[in-house]
Amino acid sequence: MTAHHKVAVLTHPRDKFESGSYHLLKMIEIWRTLGIDVAVLHGIDRFEEADALFLHVDLTVIPEEYLAFCRRYPVVINGRVHDISKRKISRNLVTPGGPYQGEVIVKTDLNHAGRSEQRAVRLWRLRRMLASCLPWGWTGNLTPESYPIFPSPAAVPGRVWKDSRLVVERFIPEREGKYYCLRQWLFLGNRSVGQRLVSPNPVVKAANIVRRDYDLPVPEALRAMREELGFDYGKFDYVIANGKAVLLDANRTPTAGLKTKVPRRKNNAEELAPGLASFLPGAGAKVS
Repeated sequence: MTAHHKVAVLTHPRDKFESGSYHLLKMIEIWRTLGIDVAVLHGIDRFEEADALFLHVDLTVIPEEYLAFCRRYPVVINGRVHDISKRKISRNLVTPGGPYQGEVIVKTDLNHAGRSEQRAVRLWRLRRMLASCLPWGWTGNLTPESYPIFPSPAAVPGRVWKDSRLVVERFIPEREGKYYCLRQWLFLGNRSVGQRLVSPNPVVKAANIVRRDYDLPVPEALRAMREELGFDYGKFDYVIANGKAVLLDANRTPTAGLKTKVPRRKNNAEELAPGLASFLPGAGAKVS
């Protein structure tokens, strides 16, 4: 008989966690059916004792007051991942006047175009609407689906280099004939799921794919990057280019795309959920 376990999940009050499409929601359902108590905390106003805290605040940089709250728990899942901005994560950044002269892509420094940060401020819908009426080069307002690609750094508008909200990266595609490919690695503890998205669009997103390939092996180089970045749970977007794994994005609060079939989302959750045992000694019989 294993000991009773309790896990707290820390979210931001504006995340609308329960109504979202976060992968963690499906795993919480599984853990609860197995008798593991899961308490969702909307912000840091309320402390609830637990064996482990799941840091699931959907912001690029975790505020210091949230990190201080996390220190009250004996185990913090993703407790080492404080900043997932492109400037922190990316190994592909380009600077003006540098030696790289190939294709480049402009992205936001904040994760997922800073949408979570916009939700965390007052009147965010109005601000976003007003920004959408002006050129992105002025406002820094991009969507992940519309990241622009340029033939060289010299073709990037000058104001982009001066805008701290934007970054310029080498554009490193993985190709399959006329198609572009994006690989994704979902993981929790010692459990993981690998897939590849195939699209005619150079910026591959769930909304524009024509095929998914499942059950792909994960390169050892990517596992080393995960260890270096301190991720316990999350999703890495990457490509294989010239035989090497190239990390494009790292997300600690992954969501399922709108075109992801519900049965497959459930399968992913069932595969990942036992990874909780990596952080709760003695919980293996409950979650494996």
